[in-house]
Amino acid sequence: MDNKEKKLHIAMFPWLAYGHLMPFLEVATFLARKGYRVSFISTPKNLQQLPANLLPSITLVELPLPRVHGLPDSAESTSDLPYNMVPYLKKAYDLLEPAVAEFLANSDVDWMIQDFMSFWLPQKASRLGVKSALFSICNASTLVFVGPPSLLVDGQARAKTAEDLTVVPEWVTYPTKVAFRLHEVMNEEDFLDSESNMSAFERGGKSIKGCEIVAVRTCGEFEAEQLSLLKKLYGIPVVPTGLLPPHNKSRNEEEGRWSELKQWLDDREEKSVFYIALGTEVTLSQEFMRELARGIEQSGLPFVWVVGLKASQGSIPPGFESRVSGRGFIWTGWAPQLDILAHPSVGGFLTHCGWSSVIEALGQGRALILFSGGTSDQGLVARLMDERRVGSEVPRNDRDGSFTSDSVAETIRRVMVEAEGEEVRANAWAMREIFGNVELQHRYLEEFARALEQGRASS
Repeated sequence: MDNKEKKLHIAMFPWLAYGHLMPFLEVATFLARKGYRVSFISTPKNLQQLPANLLPSITLVELPLPRVHGLPDSAESTSDLPYNMVPYLKKAYDLLEPAVAEFLANSDVDWMIQDFMSFWLPQKASRLGVKSALFSICNASTLVFVGPPSLLVDGQARAKTAEDLTVVPEWVTYPTKVAFRLHEVMNEEDFLDSESNMSAFERGGKSIKGCEIVAVRTCGEFEAEQLSLLKKLYGIPVVPTGLLPPHNKSRNEEEGRWSELKQWLDDREEKSVFYIALGTEVTLSQEFMRELARGIEQSGLPFVWVVGLKASQGSIPPGFESRVSGRGFIWTGWAPQLDILAHPSVGGFLTHCGWSSVIEALGQGRALILFSGGTSDQGLVARLMDERRVGSEVPRNDRDGSFTSDSVAETIRRVMVEAEGEEVRANAWAMREIFGNVELQHRYLEEFARALEQGRASS
């Protein structure tokens, strides 16, 4: 078969975290629907968590995770570990290099779409005649803040101290306040990974330098200036994939519980309820959990609070549920977030500022109560959403991240009901035209597919 007639074979290798696996799978599903063959590479436990109804042209490639000292035998993703043990997972991930290389050597893969963690992969792929693309699940503002690859590859040039990450970098050419707060980087294990002696910045820099294309989970309608600057900083094609808005609602075994919650929501007025979810991996101290609960209670507004299994050391404070009985609905464990956000009675979202959660919320026009989880890019997303006036950030101490119940309650009420928050509510509602526009976002994926086709044609 002529090379141009042969459908592309694309391999995908995400980092071992649910927040990475699912955006990669969204892209894989789109490419498979276009008729491309997709090999989705991960470890057994991660692949088992993927939906069962994948398209036939998606092949799951199972690679056992090498065991390393200090990593629990059952751990295969960040959700299986406390944050300070993630460096052991990175070490095991790096030890997958020979297995990934063997797979590529024994296949006819045209493109490897990789994550920022696998800095060693582009060189391996190139030697085997495979092109590399980096897919960033972060937005363009985050990548601009991180900086050009030339500053990242030696590990320390981008930032010698945590304080260096609390200011807008000099290469940013547009007005912005997007930067970390000190408490978001003081204990950040990614600042320097002692297991590999390599920071996340250096990993990303080496990955970018080795790739032909960088794909970014964003769109020009939301981040035009950032995308333009990113192309200059990288010196290689930067292709937005669109926001990948989720479109499949899946409740599975939670159907009965959802019916109960839906009835509860049906009895509330339109946009009167705020939804609280801090993601699957954010861990709050008992003190922070108590203060957050007090603020939620003091707001006086109806709410749905999804408490993840890893959410806190002390979970919901004693007596809280009885005091808010009738006004609050507490849900523990995985919850159907899309269904909750889409319900007409939900008007706001108190979020840890994960990019995926923000995309889901703005796709429904929900105003954001920004409470950064303090890991990865969450602080940067919080600043950006506050800057765009689609949300308001809960005031916190820059150094230790502490906050008061009063500030939580005041921020909730401002975003949800007070006149001062009217602009935020209107802006968030208007964002549905971008974040919820499936047709618009689909066009970006088509452009990405064309870039892969053109890359194959030029080889």
